[in-house]
Amino acid sequence: MKKFDYSLNYDELDLRKQPELYTVGRGEQGVLMVEPYKSEILPHWRFKTPEIATESSQKIYELFLEYKKNGDFVGMDMARKFLQMGYTRARRYTNHKGGRKYSKEDGSVLPYQNDEMKAEAAAIFKAQWEIAKTDPDYVKMKQEHREKYESENA
Repeated sequence: MKKFDYSLNYDELDLRKQPELYTVGRGEQGVLMVEPYKSEILPHWRFKTPEIATESSQKIYELFLEYKKNGDFVGMDMARKFLQMGYTRARRYTNHKGGRKYSKEDGSVLPYQNDEMKAEAAAIFKAQWEIAKTDPDYVKMKQEHREKYESENA
């Protein structure tokens, strides 16, 4: 698997027009960099309450389906990354008030808490993320993208 390329000037690129420059990478890599998708998806990304998380994850999944309809794998993958990030960030806030895991003073792990509202928001995003990442068309297009653009011979 090829690592996400952080050396590209994403502010100047439109990866809808240049999908060959997109690398899936691991997890959420590049989620807040790749345009025009960041600007299309980020305004809908919220997880403060379960109700907000439900609305947000549904809207992001709708974008995922729209990208799928248009044969836009990069858009699908970016929507998947935002769903994943909804889960991971809500989990962080579930465990640590304010989202900070480590102390500024000494780097030690701050005390854990259990914010049930954030845990529920995380579960909502996780369920939607699972649907997206296992979508048969997504899986097929991801493999095709990697073979075409991310192989060592590309």
